Amino acid sequence: MQNASAIVFSGIAPHPPIMVAEVGREAIAEVRASIAAMGEFTRRIVASGAETVVLISPHAPLDASAFVAYHTPHLCGDFANFRAAGTKVKFSLDEALLEAIRGFAARRDYEVINLDNFPLDHGTAVPLYFLDRNGWSGSVVALGYSFLSNEDHLKFGECIRAAADSSGRPVAFIASGDLSHRLKPDAPAGYNPAAHHFDNEVVGAIHDSSPERIIEIDPQLRQTAGECGYRSMLVAVGAVNKLSLACEVLSYEAPFGVGYLVAQLTNANASKTMSNRLTVSTNPELQRLTAELPALARRAVETFARTGKQIDTPAEITALLSVRAPCFVSIKTLNGELRGCIGTVEPVKDNLAEELIANAINAATRDPRFDPVSPEELANLLYSVDVLRAPEPATLEDLDPKVYGVIVEDESERRRGLLLPDIPGVETASQQVDIAARKAGIPAVTPLKLTRFRVDRFRE
Repeated sequence: MQNASAIVFSGIAPHPPIMVAEVGREAIAEVRASIAAMGEFTRRIVASGAETVVLISPHAPLDASAFVAYHTPHLCGDFANFRAAGTKVKFSLDEALLEAIRGFAARRDYEVINLDNFPLDHGTAVPLYFLDRNGWSGSVVALGYSFLSNEDHLKFGECIRAAADSSGRPVAFIASGDLSHRLKPDAPAGYNPAAHHFDNEVVGAIHDSSPERIIEIDPQLRQTAGECGYRSMLVAVGAVNKLSLACEVLSYEAPFGVGYLVAQLTNANASKTMSNRLTVSTNPELQRLTAELPALARRAVETFARTGKQIDTPAEITALLSVRAPCFVSIKTLNGELRGCIGTVEPVKDNLAEELIANAINAATRDPRFDPVSPEELANLLYSVDVLRAPEPATLEDLDPKVYGVIVEDESERRRGLLLPDIPGVETASQQVDIAARKAGIPAVTPLKLTRFRVDRFRE
C-alpha cells in the first residue's frame, strides 16, 4: 500500500508538563526516555519535510457535539500554571488548512468551532515545546475533540487527511495523549491494579503494527485506566486509514503512575520493513549520552589513577547530567572481566555529573573485591554507566532480571543488597534475589523486602 497522502508523518506524543525542563527541573531525570524520544520524534518530523503540524489534544476546551480549533493568527501558550510562566511556545496558525478541515468535516455533518484568542492547553503546548526546542519550525493547526462517538472521531480523522491532501503541502499529524493515570498507588488519579492492561493494549497494538486494535479496546478498561488519550488516538487511526504503516514504539514509561507513550504510526520516509523497537538506538540524544557518560567516567578514573586528583565537573553539561540522580559505574577489562563496580541507590551529590565522577573513582579504587586500578591498566579498560530510575515495591513475581534491577533488605532495613539488571548468568528472579541477599550478608531464611528498578545503561 503506497503512502500517497500529504500526511508524511503521524504519531502519538505524551503531554506531562513535568517533561518540560523549566517545569520538571530535577524530576526530568525520571522521564528522560520520553524526553529523548521526543527529540527523535521531532527529528523525523523535520526529515519528513512537514510544513504544518496538525495536533489534537484532550485538554482543549470541550464541546459535547462539535470539534474545536484554536483560532488566532499566532497560537501561543505558556506554563504559568506549572510555575514556569517564562517558558512559552508560539507558532503561526495554518488558516488555510484549518478552513479545509472545517470544510471536509462539514461535508460529513461535523462542526469545528473556533476558540478565539484562547491560550493553548498543556496537552497542546507540551508537544509543541519539544518540536520548537528540537528544531522544527512551521505552522500549526491545534484541535480538540468532542463527546461524539468513537466512529465519529475516526471519521473526523479521515476529514483531516482529506483536507491535508487537498492542501498539496506535507503535513504531520500528532495525537496528544497520556495513557493510564492509575498505574501506581501514588498515581494522581488513584490506583487500579488492572489499569496497566490498557497501556499494554495500546503499546502492543502499535508494536504489532495493528493500530486498528485500539478501536476495539473495552470501554470499561478505558474507564478503569483513567486515560486521557484514547479519542486523540482514534482521530489518528482515522487519519492514517489506508496509508502505509510504519509503526514504532519510540518509548514507553510510567515513572509517576501515568503512562507516557511516544510512538510513530506512519512515516513517508520509513522503510516498509522497519523493525519495532522500544527506545530506538538511532535516537541521536541517546547516542550522544551513550558516548558522553562513559567518557566522563573514563576521564575521571584515568585522571585519578595518574595524578591522584578528582576532575572538576564539566563547565557545560547536558540536562540529564544536571539533575540529581543515582548511578552505578562498572569497569571491565577488554576481555569482559569485571574490574570494579560501585554506585549509589539514592543521589548524594548535587547533580548526576558529580555523582558519576565520584562513583567512577570509587569503582576504580574502593571496590573491596579488587586492588585499585593502576595507570598501567588504563588502556585495557571499558566503562559503563547505569542511571537508576525511581525504585518501586515489588514481589518476586514482579521481577524480571533482564529488565529490572532488585534491592533486597531485611525486615529491619539495616542490611541492603542490590543487583543491576541484565547481568550475564542471572536468569531467574529467585537467582537474582539470592545473589543480592548474599551480597548484603542476609541469612537465607530471613524474610525480605523487595524493591525493583529500571536503569538507563550507557556503555562504551
